[in-house]
Amino acid sequence: MTLSTDAVVHELYADDEVRDLVVARWGEEVAPDGVVERAAVAARAFADPAERAWLEGVLWPRVGARVLAFRERAQALDPPPPAAVVETPLLFEAGMEGAYDATIAIVAPEQVREERAGMRGHAAVAERTSRQLSQEEKAARATYAVVNDGSVGQLEARLSEVLAKLRR
Repeated sequence: MTLSTDAVVHELYADDEVRDLVVARWGEEVAPDGVVERAAVAARAFADPAERAWLEGVLWPRVGARVLAFRERAQALDPPPPAAVVETPLLFEAGMEGAYDATIAIVAPEQVREERAGMRGHAAVAERTSRQLSQEEKAARATYAVVNDGSVGQLEARLSEVLAKLRR
């Protein structure tokens, strides 16, 4: 059972309340035709720490509420799943690590991260990552750290090892 907080943010941008807040802050150009353009929002939020803090204040409490509801659904299942996984790119930055029984930092060498981000079409990778904790800091804070420098199969095997430890 999994939840992507990135997908939750996508859903929140489609929510009338969040869309209206973003438009009131930055103008109609961030939501032409009533649809929030993430790139336009990112351009404003990443350009100024105060603007990023404002956006985080809008999004993170709503994301946290969705995570809590997800966990409650998982715990109510009979039998409960072996793990309820929440993928949270800014887990430590958002101060959400206390909401979990264990955390896993998936880290990769910087060159690998840049190549993968470029393949996904993400621009301004250095600018975004400069506002995030370092890979080393995330690994140090996490319960488990997994290096993702190979194939998807290798990553799955490493994550299976962590899951086995969590089941003990």
